[in-house]
Amino acid sequence: MEIRRFGVGHRRPDGPAGTMGVASQVIHADARGVVAELAFARRATMDLHSSPNSAWLVIVEGGGWVQVGAERARVAAGEAVLWPAGVEHAAWTELSEMRAFRVEFAGADDAAARGILDGRALELPAGDLAGSGEVGDRVAPAPTGEGSLAAGVASNAKTAAEGEPL
Repeated sequence: MEIRRFGVGHRRPDGPAGTMGVASQVIHADARGVVAELAFARRATMDLHSSPNSAWLVIVEGGGWVQVGAERARVAAGEAVLWPAGVEHAAWTELSEMRAFRVEFAGADDAAARGILDGRALELPAGDLAGSGEVGDRVAPAPTGEGSLAAGVASNAKTAAEGEPL
C-alpha cells in the first residue's frame, strides 16, 4: 500500500512565472500525467500560461476565478474547469481562498491511445474454422439456448431499512 501526504505542511510555492500566493504538492507524476493539490491564498494569482498537455482544475474548497483563452468565469467548490492543451489559461482568487486538484494528462488528448483501446471483430471467411460450432470446414451457427428467468423468492427480498433495494 502506498500513501502520499499532501495539504498543510507539505506544499511549496509553485506555478508558472508571475504566480503569487499559490502553493502545491504533487501527489502523483509519471509518463501518463500529473495529479497535484493547489492551494490559493487570498488575492493569489496564477498568470496566463499554456501547456502542451490538457488538464482539469477540480475545485474542492472555496472559490475564485479562471480564464481559458479570452473567456473568464467564477468557480467554486464542486466545479471543474478544462484547461485544453495549447490554450492560455489562468486562475486567481480575490477575497477567499481556493483549494483545487490539477489532473494533467500527457498530450493534448487521448488520440495516441485510441488505436490501442479500440477493439474490432474480424469477419472470418466462410471456409475458415473457428469456435466450437465447427462442422467440417464450415462454421455452423451456434445453437441458441432455451430458458427463462427464475421466479423471485419472496423470503430472500431485503427491505429498504436493511440497506438493500426491494
